Amino acid sequence: MKTTIEISDTLLIEAKKYAASRGLTLRQVMELGLQSVLKEPASKKRFRMKLVTFGGKGSKYEGNWEAIREMIYEGRGGIGETK
Repeated sequence: MKTTIEISDTLLIEAKKYAASRGLTLRQVMELGLQSVLKEPASKKRFRMKLVTFGGKGSKYEGNWEAIREMIYEGRGGIGETK
């Protein structure tokens, strides 16, 4: 069966290099990749990003986005304004 998929240029280039270095076609590499993913057990844990925090008391502006925005853009003028 023929189908069309969209993948990033970088991934396609890597897949072509992989195929060429092993004497495979791009189709074979795609099929092997899909077979590999489909064989994984459904209970396999998903990736979870580690929670990273920093010591300290946090920002005195926490939750006050208007104050934070004003501090960031101080002296720059508003949107559409000229200096």
